Order: sequence, then C-alpha cells, then structure tokens
Amino acid sequence: MGKQDGADLEVKYNTAKNRFEVTLDGGIAVAEYRREGNGIVFTHTEVPESMEGKGVAKALVTSALDFARSEKLEVTPQCSFVSGYIKRHPEYLDIVAADYRQRLT
Repeated sequence: MGKQDGADLEVKYNTAKNRFEVTLDGGIAVAEYRREGNGIVFTHTEVPESMEGKGVAKALVTSALDFARSEKLEVTPQCSFVSGYIKRHPEYLDIVAADYRQRLT
C-alpha cells in the first residue's frame, strides 16, 4: 500500500478554482469540474509526469466521486479518465447521470 496506491495522498477540494488537487514533489495534479444545478460535471484530470505512477489520479477521482456521493450530486463524467475509472469501479454508477450511465456499462 502507501503512496503507490494513493492512500497517503491528501486531496484538497479547491472551490475557488473548481477542482480537486493533490500537491506532491512541487507539482500539482487536478481534477477539474463545474457545477450544474444538482449535478457536477468532471471536465478534465491532469497529473504532471513527475507524479505519474503514484496513485495520484486515482486519489483525485476517488475523492471527487466520494464528494459527489456525499453531496447527492449527479455526476456527468466528460473527462475520459473519470469515465474510465467509473467503468472499472461500477460501485459509482448509481451517482452517474442516467444518459451517461449506459455508456459506462
């Protein structure tokens, strides 16, 4: 376990910039979103090359989806990484917007 799977990473919810962030080794990784009514649209995930392979993207997306669930927000995964993550983790399908859900199964 440890940093290789993202378990020890701190994810910050930055409402001012509409993104979830992880800062590590002088770099910053982000999962960007926009709010739309009772939903949240994940638009982009970016992890600097220096942070790859450390579970950063997984930590970002897991935290973002867990946040959406806790806030009862309907998720629209426009970002390909978020879509792929949900495909591999179907326990999040119940919070995905119905018109996107069928694309992920």
